[in-house]
Amino acid sequence: MTDDNKKALVPSIEGFKMPTFDQIPNVGLYLEQATTFLNEYLEPLDGTQLTSSMISNYVKKHLIESPIKKQYSREQLAYLFFIAISKTVLPLADLKVLVEIQRKTYTTRRAYEYFTEELDNALEYVFGTQETLKKIGRDKTEEKRMLDNIIMTAAHKIYLEKYFALFHEQIDG
Repeated sequence: MTDDNKKALVPSIEGFKMPTFDQIPNVGLYLEQATTFLNEYLEPLDGTQLTSSMISNYVKKHLIESPIKKQYSREQLAYLFFIAISKTVLPLADLKVLVEIQRKTYTTRRAYEYFTEELDNALEYVFGTQETLKKIGRDKTEEKRMLDNIIMTAAHKIYLEKYFALFHEQIDG
């Protein structure tokens, strides 16, 4: 693949931004509404989309709390964004442990804001739109290091999937 072809990958991710914590609805969303909201943001990241049955399964496995009156809160949606990205590189059992550690260590808002900043940073670096990784956060905990590695691994996986999709498109097309 030529450098021009590699540059062709950039538009597939350019402009991608996860919603801020405050942009996540603060009113409860029913399952189908939650699925639609999440997938609208996740669509550019191939392989990260969620289905209603997946979300229900995450509730059954206690990755997220049960909805109240069948409605999902801002905090639950924030966790679902994290799960959608992390599930591409971690088995659910490990993801459950990670979520439990996070709940004991950080507020949902803080964890989500760090996650989205680091994901944007990692994607820009992996796709070559920024030269170096920015230093995000000041924590030097093992939990933060683990999150950094999960996010970077997911960013590389997204890049590879887009790279090979373009490659196959050029060969087949």
